[in-house]
Amino acid sequence: MTVTALQLQPTMAPDEEQPDVAMPALDAPETVLSIGRNIQLKTNVPADKPRYRPEEYRVVRGDSVFAIAESFKLKPETVLWANYDVLQDDPHSLKPGQVLSIPPTDGIYYQWKANDTLDTVADEFKANVDDILNYPGNSIDLSDPKIDSGSWVMIPGGQREFVQWIVPTIARGASGTSPTSQSSCPGGAVGSGAFVWPADDHSVSGNDYWSGHLGIDIAAGEGAPVYAADSGVVTMATGGYNYGYGNVIQIDHGNGYSTLYAHLSSIGVGVCASVGAGQWIGAAGSTGNAQGAHLHFEVRQNGGFINPWFVLP
Repeated sequence: MTVTALQLQPTMAPDEEQPDVAMPALDAPETVLSIGRNIQLKTNVPADKPRYRPEEYRVVRGDSVFAIAESFKLKPETVLWANYDVLQDDPHSLKPGQVLSIPPTDGIYYQWKANDTLDTVADEFKANVDDILNYPGNSIDLSDPKIDSGSWVMIPGGQREFVQWIVPTIARGASGTSPTSQSSCPGGAVGSGAFVWPADDHSVSGNDYWSGHLGIDIAAGEGAPVYAADSGVVTMATGGYNYGYGNVIQIDHGNGYSTLYAHLSSIGVGVCASVGAGQWIGAAGSTGNAQGAHLHFEVRQNGGFINPWFVLP
């Protein structure tokens, strides 16, 4: 069998002119670059990974119970309840360097006592027995749900009463904010019900309004002006600790409302003085139980507390 060798034929004659073929430039923008990647020797745990045990947190300057709770996606009440031994239910007791216990979920972190039962504990903290039993962090044997005395148990959704540290409402008379208060300043200016901001800054610096903090902390530097939020009569203007409020002013607006201004560095009005909305009454500070200068501002209606955001423009 004869094998015929195949020969490749040139596509063009040797003397023909070779066409110019553009070659890609090595330094052109289209050059593909490798993607760098940093080597990680330690695994980063996602921030939203569930946790079932309390975590310690060391307080730094500028912290507030409200902000700490928000960073852990908890209600501020949960943080306050879990740290009664440190804060005594007073959010203004927060100080740099304190170590707080941060529960894994909203509710009460509770140390079981000898005579406790699931029913009595759930009833005490207004919680659900099944929520306690089924919470993964409690590691309760459902076939034999016994909890040893001294064990720490998470009560999801549990709640308790606060120890409230408040200056009592003082009214000028029966037409004022509280019919039970004694009148010492009859008559005087009456508010319009149209409130103005009591400071130049209109933002919160620290704690907002919640059940454990019945006012808002308004950003105000040391010595910043403080204004009457509406017309009325000054029923309190006193220095000292005052339940942690420090130097404090209270104004009865004569229409059911009263307002309170705390932690002042100076007081510029006296008791029974009539003031107008927006009038300068003192200067912001950090007196009493306060970390850093700000204005603690409260609004009360008929002796009860209301959220200042409901009335501020």
